[in-house]
Amino acid sequence: MFHWFALYVKSRHEFVASSELKQKGIETFLPSVMKLNQWKDRKKLVEFPLFPGYLFVHVPPSPEEFLNVLKTKGAVTFVSLNPGTPTPVPDSDVNSLKLIIESGQEIDVYPNLKEGTIVRVKKGLLIGAEGILKKKENQHLFLVNIDILGRSVGVKVYASEIEAA
Repeated sequence: MFHWFALYVKSRHEFVASSELKQKGIETFLPSVMKLNQWKDRKKLVEFPLFPGYLFVHVPPSPEEFLNVLKTKGAVTFVSLNPGTPTPVPDSDVNSLKLIIESGQEIDVYPNLKEGTIVRVKKGLLIGAEGILKKKENQHLFLVNIDILGRSVGVKVYASEIEAA
């Protein structure tokens, strides 16, 4: 009985660890997206992990298999809710993620922030601004409230640009 498990890997070792695990005959899933990266002199499409520092492995839940995975270059530990016991990721979650990746649609990863959370802009033109995360017509908006006037100013933000305040 195989299960999917989330594996935490060293920074920038997602592709290395995935490749080495595949060489060991272990099925992996590394969700990634193509992003336009800009340097001073050029622009280039570069593949980035959707969840930096993580990939998924499909193995039987046995100590021997876990150890085999952890002996891989770049592997750090399994994600677990109970220390010492890797927590399986539901097949439906991995399958849904695969469908989203294969769809080719633009993907924006949202931090686990609920509507109404106070957030801070961490990059971009609005860096340092604080406001409230709202949703309007299927878009996430960053709202700055001017309480004394009873008004709010809102702009569309990308999830990668905000964090909890």
